[in-house]
Amino acid sequence: MDFGIARLVLDFSLLVLILIVQLIIYPSFRYFQTKDLIKWHSSYTKRIGGIVIPLMTGQLVIGIVQVFQNSSSIYNVVYLFLVIGVWVSTFFQFVPMHSLISRNMVDTELINKLIVMNWLRTTLWLMIFLLSLFTYVY
Repeated sequence: MDFGIARLVLDFSLLVLILIVQLIIYPSFRYFQTKDLIKWHSSYTKRIGGIVIPLMTGQLVIGIVQVFQNSSSIYNVVYLFLVIGVWVSTFFQFVPMHSLISRNMVDTELINKLIVMNWLRTTLWLMIFLLSLFTYVY
């Protein structure tokens, strides 16, 4: 089964989503009073999770399936490696930072760290999308 178009759609969706988060949502955290940020953050994380989790899961499943279908393809192996990198970054760096915000342990330094460190995920998802686009076109 060819997952090329599904992979491309998932990767593009996640790239657009992370760009919105990186350029609009995370910087907007700076403009909230702490009490308001904590209240809004609770709603935000539930809603964004309902979008991100299925997309990231689909991306991971396709990556795993494609490696098992054609493990000799360096493109599939690199793709899966990059996707796993996003998962590791998300769950070991960003989930803990969001947990601090949820527990009222937020300050300017944490928000700045969230924004700066999120460039890693933004770059990874850009690389993932470009790799998918390349492998789909060629």
